[in-house]
Amino acid sequence: MSLTLCNVHFTQQPERIVWLSSPLAKQLKLNGRKSINVKLGRDVVPAKVRTVKRKGNHVYLSAGLRRSVRIPKTGIVYLTNDDEEIQLGPLIGILTDNSNGSASAPFGLRTGFIKQLLALGQKKGYFFAFTPRDINWQQETVYGWFLDGGGGWIRKVVPLPDVVYNRLPSRRAENGSAIATLRERFVSRQIPFFNWSFFNKSDVYSLLEKDPEALQHLPESVNNPTPEQLKELLEKHHFLYYKPTSGSLGVGIYRLTYHPRKGYFVRYRKGSGNVLLRFTSFNSLMKMLRARHGSGLASYVAQQGIRLIEIDKCPIDFRFHMHKDGNNRWVVAGIGAKKAGRGSVTTHIKNGGSLMTPEQALNRTFGSRAQTVLQEAKAVAVKLSAAIERNYNHTLGELGLDIGIDQDGEVWMFEANAKPGRSIFKHPALREQGRASLEYILDHCLYLSKFRRKEESS
Repeated sequence: MSLTLCNVHFTQQPERIVWLSSPLAKQLKLNGRKSINVKLGRDVVPAKVRTVKRKGNHVYLSAGLRRSVRIPKTGIVYLTNDDEEIQLGPLIGILTDNSNGSASAPFGLRTGFIKQLLALGQKKGYFFAFTPRDINWQQETVYGWFLDGGGGWIRKVVPLPDVVYNRLPSRRAENGSAIATLRERFVSRQIPFFNWSFFNKSDVYSLLEKDPEALQHLPESVNNPTPEQLKELLEKHHFLYYKPTSGSLGVGIYRLTYHPRKGYFVRYRKGSGNVLLRFTSFNSLMKMLRARHGSGLASYVAQQGIRLIEIDKCPIDFRFHMHKDGNNRWVVAGIGAKKAGRGSVTTHIKNGGSLMTPEQALNRTFGSRAQTVLQEAKAVAVKLSAAIERNYNHTLGELGLDIGIDQDGEVWMFEANAKPGRSIFKHPALREQGRASLEYILDHCLYLSKFRRKEESS
């Protein structure tokens, strides 16, 4: 199988004909062929083959052929071939939601991100966005959103894609039997589907509890602890994070601290401020938590607190944005260092935290050792990503790891997110990493679609 970039053009002939420029026909060893199958996604249509004298790699598709095989647009894409078939593409679908969409922003607040991705993919294949409602399973087609030449949107019916990149935006959009069935339908058709779903906080610990490589970097964690377990953990570690398993953005998180002589202290976020409470007994602490959450505490996890590095007495943690690359290897695409706001439980920017580069944070805390500590943290992040993947039953291509570095330089992972947000890339110094992150997504889609060279097909 060969892989070639080519420029696709449309002609008006009603018959099913594909013209190949002379150099391309020679390269594909198709000189003298009278007919061949033309494929896009899962659609395959027989066509006559002709050559045309033109330099470069050009493909001309007749009107009859492009209607039959549903080629969405002209432009530069890849072409693979074997003896009986040429395939154009890849055809990559980005699954999202448009409940808050408009004509100019069909995917609401996510439109900018999707537009960036499609624009970067313009010369790598046919990239489009779609929602669950756009799929016609009977005809095996999708009514997809493509970028037009002027930065606007056009809609085209195309075959089911070669790969689906799942960016459904929330647990709410993703829950339910309809989405579960949708995922299984793609997989049953052997269409790679990444990323499968959001993680709950307890999921990752369950995945890794028997993986010794990963365990050395995980704080002790207990899902739905009994009051006795919570008290025991507090007496053992002196401080814990107590948080909802399916929460995000730091909502509902408590920092619990135990001082043998002073009692129990609780920090949490309320409205736009931080609250600090002191209790003389553990029972009074539990009474407050039950009053606030009731049976909701059953979905909480208790996690050992780590004494993180600090700047101005404010803890620092790190978001490592991880990707699979075009060779199916885990790489660090970007790192944001997050400094907690004064008195805040978490480092979330919305709770008063601030964003800096990892170099800025580590230079201030480790001085001359900063680069060594950063390289070690990167190596651990790759190792943890690989561990999550090998213990997970579905295809992963992207992870957001919440990493802490303690005052001895040891690396800890607090959470892993299967669909990480991209807020770290808003920092001016991290914008280039944000672009690299998008390129990794595109390259991994190419890898999963099998539009790759022989030497990459190991």
